[in-house]
Amino acid sequence: MTKVALIGAGKMGISHLSILGAHPDVEVVGVSDTSKMVLDVFKKYSAFPCFTDYEEMLAKANPRAVIVAVPTKFHASMVKKILDQGKHVFAEKPLCMTVEEGKMLVDLATEKKLVNQVGYHNKFLGTFREVKRLIEGGFLGELFHFEGEAYGPVVIRANQGNWRADPREGGGCLMDYASHVIDLINYMFGPVTKVKGTLLKSFYSKSVEDAVFSLLEVNSKLSGTLAVNWSDETHRKMCTSLTIQGNKGKIVCDANELKAYFKTTDCPAGYEKGWNVKYVTGLTDNVDFYLRGEEYSSQMDYFIKAIGGKAPNTINTFQSAWDTDKVISLIRESAANSN
Repeated sequence: MTKVALIGAGKMGISHLSILGAHPDVEVVGVSDTSKMVLDVFKKYSAFPCFTDYEEMLAKANPRAVIVAVPTKFHASMVKKILDQGKHVFAEKPLCMTVEEGKMLVDLATEKKLVNQVGYHNKFLGTFREVKRLIEGGFLGELFHFEGEAYGPVVIRANQGNWRADPREGGGCLMDYASHVIDLINYMFGPVTKVKGTLLKSFYSKSVEDAVFSLLEVNSKLSGTLAVNWSDETHRKMCTSLTIQGNKGKIVCDANELKAYFKTTDCPAGYEKGWNVKYVTGLTDNVDFYLRGEEYSSQMDYFIKAIGGKAPNTINTFQSAWDTDKVISLIRESAANSN
């Protein structure tokens, strides 16, 4: 059993805790949160040891691994302290507020040879994993254009009074939702190297952007667009999609469905010339515990397996999350230069 502790019992923290509590190879040895009301509920309805001070929890519970689900502004100092104690870390996204902070965590985790993972869950979705397989197999030929998009009704009125409206907390569409799409683009094609133009637009928010529109370049032959708008109420919830064009075909993919077009019969097994449709239900591995989507359980299971040496620590590492942080920084610089 891997002893795991959780810091931050908000929306994502409680989701992770539910998965960990049902995991056959995990013992939850502590839950830390600064909210007395939240901890009172856990004390009443769970058997998890509760702490208001995460450093006290680390000392008394002595977990082997720690889940960090607190606002991004706390990641650098908090994760550093955990790594310094030789504990494996899963942190929510994005990795840090600045690339300098992120580099420090990448170097420290590498130096101490600790398992490190960041919660970019799209890489564990069956549809996007299949896209990666098709690209790596060369079935789209030479890639020349992509479109990464996400739309949904997160902020649809003024005067939002939560962390999403505060840039000091890691709020804003760029860090909160566009980061997921950027990370997926990096994963599919290799890190973005240039940002050639950006618009950050605010519709309801006063201090942060509600939409991100940017032109990204991976290399001299491959570029594409990023379009993310969290103030689009024509969608029931946030939805992420990728469109990829190559000289042998095209893919349009989201969390539920993959549509692939191949120009010739030189296709992967299970596909044919022309349009093909695959659904996530046929591309997803079974999980022991389902909550919100298989991808959330899959990413946590992968983290636990990596700690136990049963899986390589190669997906959603601090390094890949730092690559995403660097693109976020490039987008901010591009937007500033556009003004």
